Amino acid sequence: MAANPVGRIIETDACVAEGADWLIAHEPRFAPVLTKCAPLPLRRRSDGFAQLLSAIVSQQVSTASAAAIWKRMQDARLTGPRKIQWASDDDLRDVGLSRQKIRYARALADAGINYAALRDLPDDEVIGTLVAVPGIGPWTAEVYAMFSLGRADVFAPGDLALQEAARILFDLPERPNERAFRKMAEDWSPWRSVAARALWAYYRVAKDREGIR
Repeated sequence: MAANPVGRIIETDACVAEGADWLIAHEPRFAPVLTKCAPLPLRRRSDGFAQLLSAIVSQQVSTASAAAIWKRMQDARLTGPRKIQWASDDDLRDVGLSRQKIRYARALADAGINYAALRDLPDDEVIGTLVAVPGIGPWTAEVYAMFSLGRADVFAPGDLALQEAARILFDLPERPNERAFRKMAEDWSPWRSVAARALWAYYRVAKDREGIR
């Protein structure tokens, strides 16, 4: 029988709790975080165009700014591919998108991604499909795989909040760079997405601010 190419899907809070128990057993330094921050948030989201567009909006701005821009886009009904294609640059600028993000939003609208088909692809193929679109880098693709597709073993090593949380938790001399952090996270497989949830939760406690919207 062929192996499941998708792997474990996080569907419920019980799935997150199972992953948290596994992490504590395999990396005891997660135990105080998981105790302090329990229960970890499920963070499951719908999939599709709007979620990726929202992720583009969130790039390189604070979580509060991203939420405000996204609210304006929702109010203007500018969250679907055809709406983006039909909107003028002025329309998109008026809701808070920069020139670069306007270009990225249009590239996503024109990409013609089959979002339903992504649900059945392995993690690396999902990420490869998404990063082929201008404006979607590994972080955006990884977060989409984690939260919109529920993939249990995806991580986002380029995320600064995760890096900072790991620095504090593991008493590192500095934030791990993306390459080193990706290697470090291999020890948390097959529950790297739960490790990410734990580190984001720890960042909120340690820094008193959200690390991800």
